[in-house]
Amino acid sequence: MLADEFGKSYMQELRAFLVSQKKAGKTIYPSGDEIFNAFNLTPFEQVRVVIIGQDPYHGPNQAHGLCFSVQDGIKPPPSLQNIYKELNAELGIEFGSNGCLIPWAKQGVLLLNSVLTVEQGNAGAHQGKGWEQFTDRVIEILNSEHQGCVFMLWGSYAQQKGQIIDRNKHLVLQSPHPSPFSAYRGFLGNGHFKKANEYLEQQGGQPIDWAI
Repeated sequence: MLADEFGKSYMQELRAFLVSQKKAGKTIYPSGDEIFNAFNLTPFEQVRVVIIGQDPYHGPNQAHGLCFSVQDGIKPPPSLQNIYKELNAELGIEFGSNGCLIPWAKQGVLLLNSVLTVEQGNAGAHQGKGWEQFTDRVIEILNSEHQGCVFMLWGSYAQQKGQIIDRNKHLVLQSPHPSPFSAYRGFLGNGHFKKANEYLEQQGGQPIDWAI
């Protein structure tokens, strides 16, 4: 179903834009082979939880195709540090200095950025180029084809993107964003990870092991 998107004109225009940026000498994150990492690590049929981010990190050695996650061995950025704080408060999990969330992705947590590429040092540079249409379609398919998923919508951007989700079929958890600018307005203390696992177990599934 998602494969059909790649033949559409907006994706062809997006591909041409990315090629032109590289020809102009721009550095694009993540690397080409990691742009679709979220889908490679969490196939559609295995998705149980969806966390929606906005843009990839735009610094070196950070973005690798999973929202909020950084490459193996890289220190967790501020938003991820707050995610770890919340997990520690809810579930008592201790986290080290690693910010790579691949273990979550392999358990069915789709770590979906709305925009899948960015220019180095230029946050939001690839917004409005077509990625949003692609990831809207991802959410639309998950909403219609799946039953009993957990959608974590942190911040107004993710909440707006998730408006189409059927609350009768899925659990939708909303709170402020984990950014240092907003985490203390309700992200910290939201209980989302515990609620997600309780819901998954109620559906007859396994809880997520949130430890890294």
